[in-house]
Amino acid sequence: MTTGFDQLRARPHADVLIIGGGVNGIATFRDLALQGVDVALVERSDFVSGASAASSHMIHGGIRYLENGEFRLVHEAVTERNALLRIAPHYVRPLQTTIPIFSTFSGVLSAPLRFLRHGGGAHRERGAALIKIGLVIYDSFSRGGGRVARHTFHGRRRSLAQLPALNPGVKYTATYWDASLHDPERLALDLVRDGRDAGGDRARVANYAAAVGADGGRVVLRDTETGEELAFTASVVVNASGPWTDVTNGALGDATAYMGGTKGSHIVIDNPELLAATGGRELFFEHKDGRIVLIYPLKGKVLVGTTDLEHDMADEIVCTEAEVDYFLDLIGHVLPDIRVDRSEIVYRFAGVRPLPGHGDLAPGFVSRDYRIETALLNGPDTPTVLSLVGGKWTTFRASAEHLADRVMELLAHPRRRTTKGLAIGGGRGFPTTERARHRWIADHAAGVDAPRIAMLLDRYGTVAADVIDAIADDPDDAPLATLPDYTSGELRHLARTEQVVHLDDMLQRRTSLAFIGAVTAESAAEVADAIAPVTGWDAATRRAEVERALARVNAADPSWRPDEAARR
Repeated sequence: MTTGFDQLRARPHADVLIIGGGVNGIATFRDLALQGVDVALVERSDFVSGASAASSHMIHGGIRYLENGEFRLVHEAVTERNALLRIAPHYVRPLQTTIPIFSTFSGVLSAPLRFLRHGGGAHRERGAALIKIGLVIYDSFSRGGGRVARHTFHGRRRSLAQLPALNPGVKYTATYWDASLHDPERLALDLVRDGRDAGGDRARVANYAAAVGADGGRVVLRDTETGEELAFTASVVVNASGPWTDVTNGALGDATAYMGGTKGSHIVIDNPELLAATGGRELFFEHKDGRIVLIYPLKGKVLVGTTDLEHDMADEIVCTEAEVDYFLDLIGHVLPDIRVDRSEIVYRFAGVRPLPGHGDLAPGFVSRDYRIETALLNGPDTPTVLSLVGGKWTTFRASAEHLADRVMELLAHPRRRTTKGLAIGGGRGFPTTERARHRWIADHAAGVDAPRIAMLLDRYGTVAADVIDAIADDPDDAPLATLPDYTSGELRHLARTEQVVHLDDMLQRRTSLAFIGAVTAESAAEVADAIAPVTGWDAATRRAEVERALARVNAADPSWRPDEAARR
C-alpha cells in the first residue's frame, strides 16, 4: 500500500510544506489546496493525535475570554461557531449550556481589577450580575446571522425544577447556547479529504513523517516507521506543530521561544445517574478555585474537564490522580448527591494547549488568540518559515485563512475562492430535517438496511455514501462480535482510504471506540483481525499492534499497567 511518504519521495518538492497535522495545519492544507497551491503536509505521528486530540469537544465563542479583554477573539469565535453549525452540521450541533450561580453581586468590583492585574489578586466568585453582563455582550456578537438562541436567567426554584440534582445552594442558573463537536478527529479527516480531492497530486499528506532537520535550505523529513530520510524543498514552510512549535523550529536550526502551553486533562465517565442529572445539557461553571470547568453529556457518557496547569514539554502528558481527584470534587460541588467512583472512568486524555509564552501570567489569563511569526530557514535557497502561535478548534477555519493568505502573499498567488460558507466533507448535502433525512436514507438503500444507513449517516455525514458502497461490495462484511455497531467491511474501508498505519489510529481517531470505553484486549484484537487484509499484518504483527494500541489508549492513565489489559 502506497504511503504518504512514498508520494513525497517521488517528488520531494512543493511550493508549501506544512509541518504539523493538527486541525490548524490540516485546515491550512485544505485552504491552500483549494487555491491550487502545490502543498504538502507532514505529521510526525497520526493526524490530530497531539493537542487537537485533547479538546473539550466544543465549538464555542469563549465567553470566559471576555474577562481577559479578548473581544476580537470572542467575536471571531462566535462568528466561526455560527458558520460551523452551517458548514459542518454532521459533527457540529447546538449545545445547551447552563451555568449554576451561587451568589448575586460577587466579583463585580474585583473583575476589573483582575483584568488590569492579569489574573493577580485574590479570587472572587463570579456572581449573577457579572455573568449577566458577560452573556449580554456574548449575545451581542451573534447579531446578524446568529444561529443560536439568546441566554435566559432563572432563579433557584425554576433552576431546581429543571435540574433537580443541582446543589440546593444554587441561587440562579444562566442558560445559553454554544455548539458541541461530536467527532473532532473525523472532522479533521474530512478536511484532509477535501484538500486531497481539490488538489489531486498537488496536495499530498503524510502521517508518521517528521521534520527532523535542515540541509542547505531544505527540510529533512524522516519516515518514523522505517527511519528513511529525504531532503524536501519548499518555497514556504508553515510550522503548525502546536505546543511543539519551538521544538520544530529548533530542529530546523532556528531557536525560538514562542510557546508556553498549559496542560488540560479530561475524564470520560460511564455513570447513568450522572448522565441523567445533566438533563442533556452541558454544565459549565466555576469551581471553588475559580477555574471554569465543565460536565458534558456526550455519546452516552459524561465528559468532565478541564485543568489548566503549567507544563514542561519534556514531561509526560498524562491525567494525574490529583487531576482525577479535582474532577470528582467538582462533580460533588455542583451535583452533591451523585456518587461517582474512579472505577466508572472509561477513558482519560490530556493535552497541552498551544499557548504563547506567558512568564508569570496566571494560566487562565494567557491569551487564547493566535498570531503568525516569520523567519528564514538557513541555507542558499532560504524558504520563509511561518510559525503559528496559538490557535483553537473553534477558529481553525479563520486561522487557516490568515495563514493561507500570508503564504499566498509570499508566493504572489491570488486567492481563487474563500472557505467562508464552504461545506466541509460529510456536511455537504447533510439532511438537517427528518423529512430530508428519511429521503437520504431511502436514496442510499443499496444492499444495506435502513437502520445501518442511519447509523452511518450519523457517523460520517454524507460521506457515508462511500462507506455504504464499500460495505455493499465487501463479500466478507459482517458485524464484529465485540463491537456489533461496526462491521469488518466498514473498518477495512477506513483502513484503506484514511492512511491507517497503526491499530490505535483506528481505535482513537478513525472511530470513537476509545472515547466511549469500548477498547478491550478482545475488541482490539477483533479490529486488528478485521483490517489485517488491508494493512498486511501477519499474526505476530497483529499481536504487537494490540499491545501498542492498548498502551496508547491508556497512555493518559498513569495507573494503567499492560498486565491489566485482559481485565479491561
